[in-house]
Amino acid sequence: MEATTDHLQQSNNKQPRQLYLLFFAEMWERFSFYGMKALLIAYMVSELNYDDPKAYAILGSYAALVYTMPMFGGFMADKFIGYQRSVMFGGILMTLGHFILALPTDWSFFYGMAFIICGNGFFKPNISSLVGTLYAENDPKRDSGFSIFYMGINIGAAIGGFLCAYIAKEFNWHYGFGLAGIFMALGFVVFVYGKKTLGEKGLPPDPEILKKPVFSFLKPEHLIYGGTLLIIPLVVTLFHQYHMMDYIMFGLGIVALIYVLSVGMKMEKEPKLKLFAALIMIIFSVVFWAIYEQNAGSMNLLAERNAKMELFGIDLPELSMNNFLPPGWVIILTLIVAPLWPWLNKRGKEPSTPMKFALSFIFLGLGFYVFYLGCIANESTGIVPLWPFLWGYCFIILGELCLSPIGLSMVTKLSPAKMVSLMMGIWFFASAIGEFLAGKIGALMSVPEEVLAKNDPVLSLPYYADVIQKIGIASAVIGVLLIFTVPFLKRWMGNVK
Repeated sequence: MEATTDHLQQSNNKQPRQLYLLFFAEMWERFSFYGMKALLIAYMVSELNYDDPKAYAILGSYAALVYTMPMFGGFMADKFIGYQRSVMFGGILMTLGHFILALPTDWSFFYGMAFIICGNGFFKPNISSLVGTLYAENDPKRDSGFSIFYMGINIGAAIGGFLCAYIAKEFNWHYGFGLAGIFMALGFVVFVYGKKTLGEKGLPPDPEILKKPVFSFLKPEHLIYGGTLLIIPLVVTLFHQYHMMDYIMFGLGIVALIYVLSVGMKMEKEPKLKLFAALIMIIFSVVFWAIYEQNAGSMNLLAERNAKMELFGIDLPELSMNNFLPPGWVIILTLIVAPLWPWLNKRGKEPSTPMKFALSFIFLGLGFYVFYLGCIANESTGIVPLWPFLWGYCFIILGELCLSPIGLSMVTKLSPAKMVSLMMGIWFFASAIGEFLAGKIGALMSVPEEVLAKNDPVLSLPYYADVIQKIGIASAVIGVLLIFTVPFLKRWMGNVK
C-alpha cells in the first residue's frame, strides 16, 4: 500500500506532502541555529574581549565541529537508530544548548555550543536524508523538492539572523541566545507532532539489533545516546585548546577519504564511479564553503566596523542586515531557481550537476568582487554602504543555489542506498572543513589591536578589501577550471542526471 501511495505521489506534479512537515521543522531549527551563529563573532569580540585571530579561530572550530558531527550522527542513523529517532535526539540536545547559551554565566558559552554541536550531528544530516526518501530514483521533482526544503532553511535563517542579532544588540546578548532556544523548541514540537505522516520512512534499519542488550540492561540505543553526552566535555576542551583543531580536521579528512575510497574500490564499476563522482564534487565544495562562510565571520566584523546601511534615509542595523541578506536572497531567488530546473529539464537544457557546481564558483567570485568594488569606492571614508552587501550577496547566493541544494540531492542520488546518511554526513563534513578554513581566511583580515584602538574606519577597511579581492578572483578561476571536468564527471554519473 505504501509503495502504491509513493508511486501516485511521484506520478503527478505535486511535491510529497511530507516535504512540508520537514520544511517547517527545519525552518524553525535553522531560525535558532543561524540566529545564534549571527551573534558569535561579534559577541566574542565585544563582550568576551577576544582579539580578532582568537575569535576567528574559535568560530572556525565551532563551525568545523558542528558540521563534523553529522558523520557520526549519519553513521548511527544508517546502522542503528534510523532517521526519525536521530532527528528527535538531535532536537533535544540543540534545544538544551540554546537555553544554556542564554544563561549569563562563565561556563555557559562553550557548553551551550557543545550541546548544539552534538545535537546538530544527529538532526542535520538525517532530516535531509528523510527528504531524499520521499522521491523515486531520477524523479525530476527531486532537485526542486530539495530547493523548496532549502528555502525553508533560509526563511528560518533570515528571520532568526535578523531578530536574534537585533535583540542581542538592542537589549542583551543572552536574550538573543534565548530567543534562538524558543524557536528550536518549536521546530522540535513540529517534527514530533507530524512525524506519524512519515510512516515507515526513516525507521531503524534493523529493529531487532536495538532490542538486544550489549551490556547488562544497556542496549545499543542507550550507548549511542550516552556516548554522545560524554563527547560534550571533550568538545568544551577543544574550544579551550583550539590549536589542536588543525590536526583533528586534517586527520578526520584523511580517514573519511580513505574510508570512502576503500568502500568504493570493492563495488561494481557503475556504483563505484557514481560514488567517486560524488566524492570529487564534495571535495570541491570544501573550497566553496571556505570562501562563502566569510559572511558569518569577516563580513560580520566588516559590517560592524566599516559599514553604514541606509534605505530611503532609514538607518538599518548593520549586524542584523548582514545576517538577513544572504537567506533573504535565497528566499527570493529560490522562487526563480526551483521551478527553473524542471522547466529546463523538460526542454533537455538543464545544466548537469557538475556544471551547476562550476557556475556556483563563478557566481561566488562575482559576488566578492562586488564587495571589493564597494570597498575601493569608499576608501576615502572607510564606510561601506548598503549596496555592495545587497548585490554582492545576490551573486553569492546564486552560487549557493547552484551548489548546496543540488549537492544535497546529488549525494542521495549517487550514493549506494546503505551509505546515504553516511555520505550525507561526509557532505556536511566537507562543509566542516570549509568552515574551519573560513576561519583561517578570515584571520587574514584580522585588524590589529593598535588600529582598532584608533577607531578610524579608513585605517581598518584595507585589511578587508585586499583579501576580498583575492578570494573573488580565485573563486572565478576555480569555476572556469571546473567547467573542463564536466564531461568526465557526467560519464561517471551514468544514468543519474
